[in-house]
Amino acid sequence: MAKKYEGPAIGIDLGTTYSCVAIWQGQNNRAEIIPNEQGNRTTPSLVAFTDTQRLIGDAAKNQAATNPSNTVFDAKRLIGRKYSDSVVKDDVQLWPFQVISGTDDKPTIVVKYKGKEKRLVPEEISSMVLSKMKEIAGAFLVSPVKNAVITVPAYFNDSQRKATKDAGAIAGLDVMRIINEPTAAGLAYGLQKKSSFAGKRNVFIFDLGGGTFDVSILTIKDDNFKVMATAGDTHLGGEDFDSRMVDHFVKEFKRKHKKDISGNPRALRRLRSACEKAKRTLSFATDTTIEVDALFESTDLCSTITRTRFEELNIDLFKMCMETVERCLEDSKMDKSEIDDVVLVGGSSRIPKVQQLLQDFFNGKELCKGINPDEAVAYGAAVQAALLTEEGIKNVPNLVLMDVAPLSLGWALIRDEMSVVIPRNTTIPVKKTQRYATVKDNQSGVLIEVYEGERARASDNNLLGSFILSGLPLVPRGYPFNVCFAIDENGILTVSAEEKTSGSKNQTTITNKTNRLSAKEIKRLIQEAEIYEVDDMKFKNKVKAMNALDDYLYNMNKRMKDKCVSSKLPPMVQVDINSAIVKGQNLLDGGQKPETFVFVDLLRELKSIFEPAMAKIDNGWTHEDRDEDHGSTTGPAQSIATSTRRKLKEKLSWFNKSS
Repeated sequence: MAKKYEGPAIGIDLGTTYSCVAIWQGQNNRAEIIPNEQGNRTTPSLVAFTDTQRLIGDAAKNQAATNPSNTVFDAKRLIGRKYSDSVVKDDVQLWPFQVISGTDDKPTIVVKYKGKEKRLVPEEISSMVLSKMKEIAGAFLVSPVKNAVITVPAYFNDSQRKATKDAGAIAGLDVMRIINEPTAAGLAYGLQKKSSFAGKRNVFIFDLGGGTFDVSILTIKDDNFKVMATAGDTHLGGEDFDSRMVDHFVKEFKRKHKKDISGNPRALRRLRSACEKAKRTLSFATDTTIEVDALFESTDLCSTITRTRFEELNIDLFKMCMETVERCLEDSKMDKSEIDDVVLVGGSSRIPKVQQLLQDFFNGKELCKGINPDEAVAYGAAVQAALLTEEGIKNVPNLVLMDVAPLSLGWALIRDEMSVVIPRNTTIPVKKTQRYATVKDNQSGVLIEVYEGERARASDNNLLGSFILSGLPLVPRGYPFNVCFAIDENGILTVSAEEKTSGSKNQTTITNKTNRLSAKEIKRLIQEAEIYEVDDMKFKNKVKAMNALDDYLYNMNKRMKDKCVSSKLPPMVQVDINSAIVKGQNLLDGGQKPETFVFVDLLRELKSIFEPAMAKIDNGWTHEDRDEDHGSTTGPAQSIATSTRRKLKEKLSWFNKSS
């Protein structure tokens, strides 16, 4: 029986451009999408670094145009890949932040944080986004969150899945399950529309997001959700459509103004933001205007783009989507007429031309738009998370979800032949063992190189890792041994080999060390994540203290401008208070940023002089008080005005020396 987790569990859609978090609400019998602190139900998957703080989500996106080289996005396109991959090299040319080759050819992002250079692996950036989702959920539930189901594109390979799980660990999450995005969306659709289903239903999930594209066919019958086939592209989505528009306007700007902005990161970031906004507008309008003031060298960009022109720029990419749709149907051995529902998921599925091509492919079938394309994946992840907890889901306690392996898995035989052990679209979890034999006399060991892919030549596929089965007896060729491939419910692969004839056993499991972080590295990154969290909290506390001081100074200043108040204050007290306001404002406006306690202490001192003075006004100043404040010795020896003024002067003197 599968382990049942204790406590709340969330579902996270870790997207390329936007992320979303949800939790199953048993009392409402549905999943709840959790809004962030801005009230938005999706959060930008951006992380920014400045001289004072780290920003995640909306705050990072809002300053991206002014800090492009230190604002990181699209980390999902890097995770689990090598720097030498052609897709990575293509992307690096488009990004304003620096990416270099790190240890074991791992892409490494270089930014400046608090004046120092920081080198970050993609797992760290993704972990920061995940920690933001964790924080959003924790604030909603008013309790810490530990358990999570995280979604990945169906066509993510083994190393990308493991890297995503590592990112979850760095964020302090117990990743219960990795689930494919279209499968999660199908789960959401099936549960939301379950009451209207009669018998078996074949559902086609079309998931076109910001950076990845997946399609899956699910057969839903009662509480059984079975994935029949899946296909996709981990490097195709809305970001690519944006890039085509950016390239178009870069050329237009150069043609009109004889100025090339292709080497200016700030201009390109501002232009990309404008293009992304225009793309969204073109989903419901036939044309839109792009205006960017002082885009480059004080020259404005003002241009119009039509929906038709946008479609022309991207038509080849749209057609690639349809080719993937066709391939998925072929793999499932279904005819398009057998599909009952075509469900749109992902923000880019709103593009009218994409919808038209998809509808034409399915012979005019009406597309299902009944679920929110931005939230469906997180909804399904929350359902899966609830199923793995002790509380479960009461209305579907026996729900069974069966996913598939997106790529064929095997190993390289002699002459570079790919021997497939687990064919693509095999239902998972699965474990398959095949028998092989040595090809040479007295062969003491066998090199087992594990690949994923559909090419007949092993080296044309993606190498996952290798190990040696050693200790074979020195006998003529043809000595038998077994190779076992096992995929768990997360889609993560384990390969082992053994020989049994002699009674000895030698087994090794692939760990994919070249593409994965080591346990030591993960531990180090978890510790660094905790440091970031402490730094973030310190910064929030400082901002809180500065805001409190600023508010108090504003109120002091406002009351001092009230003639009814100022006329009742002795001149020396007015001087002290006005001097305190100036000193406090100088502290807030100064270039130096003292520690939090400085702002807290000054606020306390301001209150110690201002509030007693206001209390005196309310109660009426006595003759002795006024004489005391004018320097007379006839008043009380320990007048509030005198003692508080002395304290404030001492404090302000300290500030002058320290600054």
